[in-house]
Amino acid sequence: MSATFGLFLPRNIRFGRGAAGATADAAMALGERPLLVHGACAGRADWLIQALDAVGRKPWGIACPREPDVGLIEQGVALGREVNADVVVGLGGGSVIDMAKAVAGLIPAHGEVIDYLEVVGGGQTLDAEPLPFVAVPTTAGTGTEATRNAVIDVPSARRKVSLRDPRLLPATAIVDPALTDATPRHVTLASGLDAITQVIEPYISCQANRFTDALCREAIPVGLQALVRLMTDEDPAARDDMAWVSLSGGLALANAKLGAVHGLAGPLGGVTDMPHGAIAGALLPPVLRANREVVQGSVATRIHEVEQWIAGALACGSDEAIDRLAAWSRAKGLPGLGTAGLESSSLAAIAEAAAGSSSMKGNPVVLPAARLVQAMEEAW
Repeated sequence: MSATFGLFLPRNIRFGRGAAGATADAAMALGERPLLVHGACAGRADWLIQALDAVGRKPWGIACPREPDVGLIEQGVALGREVNADVVVGLGGGSVIDMAKAVAGLIPAHGEVIDYLEVVGGGQTLDAEPLPFVAVPTTAGTGTEATRNAVIDVPSARRKVSLRDPRLLPATAIVDPALTDATPRHVTLASGLDAITQVIEPYISCQANRFTDALCREAIPVGLQALVRLMTDEDPAARDDMAWVSLSGGLALANAKLGAVHGLAGPLGGVTDMPHGAIAGALLPPVLRANREVVQGSVATRIHEVEQWIAGALACGSDEAIDRLAAWSRAKGLPGLGTAGLESSSLAAIAEAAAGSSSMKGNPVVLPAARLVQAMEEAW
């Protein structure tokens, strides 16, 4: 655990049922010409468009119908500049929030999108102050409403990488669990496993600290139990819990990094169409297993705690918890990596690419490429 740390947080966070009603006021406080990034179905944003229109701030809108790639970001930036937007609002799942965040950062910038991307781009620092940004998530998964990076697909490089800058943190994050009610079962499962992964990885990270520990120790068991309930029945209280876990994961990863699950998820996401949450959910058990084999001391204790929390949610012994989590996820419909059209011969190159990712730097130990390949095979 790191004894010295700094904190990167959104300027304002509003959490709870009904919180979304403050979205128009939050946007108005930041600008007069809002650009709204929403999901594929624009109708789901009607309530916010009407609320902004009622106060004379009718927004320009752009859809994010898939995980954002360079082309989508360029379209959003071009529209924002054309209409002289001075505030960006993202209303949707993690992909929508990532797109809105990137667009807010790049509208004032002077270079091309690729100039600012890590790993496959120029890695340049944003050369102008980003526009203020309001994040309103409608799924409980990535926690991107509380992070300082936006994940972008770069098809030419077959990689998903980040645009990263502390100034990309939202001016206001509004987390209203009611917006996640009735999320389809398969989306709930994949995004929920991603949220759980994003409180487990910071907890065992080599950069964990007292702040992230306080979030993760509560969030891990709460998230596991809530997701088990949601795979049985629609439960508003469980939706509330998952929204909190997702937010906690965003806060934790922004301040302690992630690990090998997300280190592998970047290159895997670049070569498949498999949703990010499904990749994370499939990789979590084998990566936990790989780390457990080699860690010692306090990290070993933490992994054992995670096993006990999993065991409590799935009613099994802690010695079988990781295997049980993998079996439970598959039984509830989570696909394996083998369904994504991957060739086993490509796994070595994916492991090599993952070694240089930012997330991999948070893993508690350096896992050899051969062990990363084995983890992907176990997630098959």
